[in-house]
Amino acid sequence: MGTKRLISGVVAVANAVKLADVDVIASFPIRPYTGVMSELARMVADGELDAEFLHAEGEHAQLSIAYGAAASGARTFVGSSGVGITFAFEVYSPISGERLPVQCMIADRTLDPPGDFGSEHTEALTARDQGWLMGWAETPQEALDMSLMFYRIGEDQRVSLPQFPCQDGYFVSHILGEVDIPDKAQVEEFLPPYKPIHYLDPADPMILGAQIEPSMGPPLQYQRYKAMQAARQVVKEATEDYNRIFGRNYAPFVETVALDDADVAFVVQGAHTWTARMVVQRLRNQGYKVGLAKIRVFRPFPTEELRDALKDVKVVGVVDNDVSFGISANGGVLLTEVRAALYGLGDKVKTMGFVAGLGGEVISREEFYLMARKMLDVAKTGKLEKETYWLPFEL
Repeated sequence: MGTKRLISGVVAVANAVKLADVDVIASFPIRPYTGVMSELARMVADGELDAEFLHAEGEHAQLSIAYGAAASGARTFVGSSGVGITFAFEVYSPISGERLPVQCMIADRTLDPPGDFGSEHTEALTARDQGWLMGWAETPQEALDMSLMFYRIGEDQRVSLPQFPCQDGYFVSHILGEVDIPDKAQVEEFLPPYKPIHYLDPADPMILGAQIEPSMGPPLQYQRYKAMQAARQVVKEATEDYNRIFGRNYAPFVETVALDDADVAFVVQGAHTWTARMVVQRLRNQGYKVGLAKIRVFRPFPTEELRDALKDVKVVGVVDNDVSFGISANGGVLLTEVRAALYGLGDKVKTMGFVAGLGGEVISREEFYLMARKMLDVAKTGKLEKETYWLPFEL
């Protein structure tokens, strides 16, 4: 049996890293990720975790350390937030291109300007096309579980890709929640020792990351495409095993709430799902047919799962906690992804976007009620007068 503790999301992830018996940790402080670094440093100093802990001079160096360590066959962990994620950008594609399953936890933080420390998904979503697995945790418990699951999925030799397990800064990273920390024996049953598909060995030299001819590039890109496709099945297998071993009840990709007879539905990911759940329940109690689909894994994107979950809904309202200036429909990244996934359903399911919670603002219950009313109006009239609303300015 595990041990239950009241801890934050960053401390929960540190416990996952400890349970995963990581070999190399590279750190550089930036809020709100810093709490993970501090807790792991304490674990190493106190002898609770036997790992190499290297403090870098910046986030680019941080990821470069993990790159080299993973290329040598080590299980690695790094993390960052906000501009730290964008500063390390040069290293993301080489890591996934070399098929190295580095884990980089993201505690979301708004990008500069204007120097806002609040939570926002923008910085993580800028890296969505770099060949990394990606998903959002709603609670500290899910943050711990997602970290362990992503190690299992990313290190599976059918996949062998790096991972971004994300959590909303402060809302998850610093707010305490009850977390069931598993026993080491349970983790060992779920997460086998890391066996890299290739690694640097002085006795068997090879070159990683050398310059190549243009004709060599497309096969490497196709390999990453196939690996990401293979991840879909591995996600399902890993989730099934995790639920069985740890007594959880996670959906592999999309968790659904009250969608069986829903006329309208929210699509949301991350910490704000918590508030959306309460609003959906209250509206249901008032007789409104409102549901919710929570995306757990964003890469690979759950196209089929979303399409199946939302095929009978009249209106889908996608809540974006990110910005992508000039994007289609003037919404966010999530709206564009969901619309592409639902395209085959035609005009039967209308999609609209809500950009909310920017800069770390709470998406309040009142704002979710406003979104629901707007969706219910569209369901009643069949007319979509505006594709996207930016809250609180336009609704």
